[in-house]
This record gives sequence, C-alpha cells and structure tokens, in this order.
Amino acid sequence: MYEESGRPGDPTAEQVAGDLTAVVRKLVRRLRTASPDSRLTPSQRSVLSRLDGEGPSTTAALARAEYVRPQSMRLTLGGLEEQGLIERTPDPDDGRQSVVSVTDTGRDTLAAVRAAKQGWLSEAIAAELDGAERRTLADAAALLRRLVERSE
Repeated sequence: MYEESGRPGDPTAEQVAGDLTAVVRKLVRRLRTASPDSRLTPSQRSVLSRLDGEGPSTTAALARAEYVRPQSMRLTLGGLEEQGLIERTPDPDDGRQSVVSVTDTGRDTLAAVRAAKQGWLSEAIAAELDGAERRTLADAAALLRRLVERSE
C-alpha cells in the first residue's frame, strides 16, 4: 500500500497526510448528514459553536477568527439571529458595535446537532470495530489531538 521509507512498509509523511486528508473529509461530510435538519449552514454551525465555546464576541472578532470578511460574517449572523439562535447587545466598551452571544435555543440546537453526530459515530464504531480496533482508533485520536494542539 505504501512505498518504503525508513523501515520496510513505513509510509511517508506525505502519504499519510494525503490518506488522512481524504478520510477526514469523508468523515466530516458523513457527520454533517447525521445532524438533524437544523437548517444551519456549515458557516453558521461553526460560528454558533465558536460562540458557545468561547463566549460572546463582536462581528469583527468573529470574522477574524473564522477568516471571512466582516460583511460575510454579518450575513451569517443575520441568519442565526432570524432563527433565534443568537442575540446582539450593545458593546459596553464601544457603543458603535454589538456583542453577539448564543441564546438558549442556540445552545439546544447545537446540542442536538452534536448528539446526532456523536450518536451516528458511536453506533458505527460499535457495529464495525472490535475491541482492539477501538483501542487503535483511540490511539489515533490521541495522535491527531497532539498534531492539532501542536499547531495552535
């Protein structure tokens, strides 16, 4: 499957990166389909999750964090606000800006999305993998976490 590098049969970093990128992309798409019909776009889901995890923020700060233009972020926030998932309040430090935060409805929606994704993945793992394979997958998850945290 892999050409030799180092020890016989060892994959190169480039080969692993390519395979990992492809499978993670497929996993993300599959997890999206497991979510209930929450009417959230991937961008809206990302912003809602960020607000839930990091707390209230301004439109400009969210745009920087999500690597989008402020105009695009305003559109994303408008959609979330229409659904009652976020609320805006005046920024106490700068009256020209508003602070965006998640509503209880937003938290409930996000919890349902997360539960559906985790439920699908848990069922798939239980149905497809034996104990040794689950341990291997747990080890791989720890390695992936280490790679991600290295980049932060």
